[in-house]
Amino acid sequence: MSARATRFASSDGRDDTILPFAVEPLDVRGRLVRLGPAIDAILSRHDYPAPVSRLLGEAMTLAILLGSALKQEGARFQLQTKSDGPVDMIVVDFDAPDRIRAFARFDRERLEADADAFDADRGLLLGDGHLAFTIDQGGDLSRYQGVVALAGQGLGEAAHEYFRQSEQIPTLVRLAVAQSVTSEGARWRAGGLLVQFLPDSPERRRLADLHPGDAPAGATVHAIDEDDAWLEARALTGTVEDHELVDPMLSSERLLYRLFHERGVAVFEAGDVRESCRCSPERIRSMLRSFSPGERLDMIGDDGRIGVTCEFCSSRNSFDPEEFDAAE
Repeated sequence: MSARATRFASSDGRDDTILPFAVEPLDVRGRLVRLGPAIDAILSRHDYPAPVSRLLGEAMTLAILLGSALKQEGARFQLQTKSDGPVDMIVVDFDAPDRIRAFARFDRERLEADADAFDADRGLLLGDGHLAFTIDQGGDLSRYQGVVALAGQGLGEAAHEYFRQSEQIPTLVRLAVAQSVTSEGARWRAGGLLVQFLPDSPERRRLADLHPGDAPAGATVHAIDEDDAWLEARALTGTVEDHELVDPMLSSERLLYRLFHERGVAVFEAGDVRESCRCSPERIRSMLRSFSPGERLDMIGDDGRIGVTCEFCSSRNSFDPEEFDAAE
């Protein structure tokens, strides 16, 4: 048996990275995401109210934590919410291995009516609805979609419920978003931690059945004792503070060492994250060609051209209607 090489945890803090890790004595694997310029570019471009920016930042962090498990280049992971809260839709696309884009749709009047409450509890921003995860691995492979209900809880809690119901993998997610003050002004930052219990024996990761809800009084509810290793891993993960997840002076390796040094933590090659949109003039032209001439006529603006603004990157493209008529 070969011994694993050991070294000091690096103090080199890098933004916009995904760091996979494992705590083998606890049968735990996970990923740590730290975001800086990429998330700041997206949130600053849209100039959302602060509560919406924080919620969208959490959604982007969660999408990267989950989507970065896809290894095939070109595979796509999408996180989408639809709900009855002031933020009625969020869409985040993560294109493996490193591209992220996102936008949120919200009702400004409802948001401003009780801004303090929404800023304090981002679950209220979402309200009731659903959170969907879609995986498209490309080629002939089938798409997969998982859906979990939103009932006034935050995105982290909804993710826990998804893993409990659909994947049945003991999972803990931590998300943090904040603004840091720099010499160039306020900048958005985010951090996220995903920890999963993956022992070789599936019996060790068994979870208790979901509460039946309508069981008669006195009925015995199924319960099991959680594995000691998972209890320890969950307790250690629970000690991480939000400010540690977004601290630019604390490297990802140092943070993982703080959490798991007593057991030993192994890190793997880090991946990068970059803000990038799929839109292009050619893609938009192709989309416009799918409309009928009558529909395109309704799109013509006062300047006599068809203008299209991308919801993700806010870029605007303008087209001469005659180029589509000539092609037909």
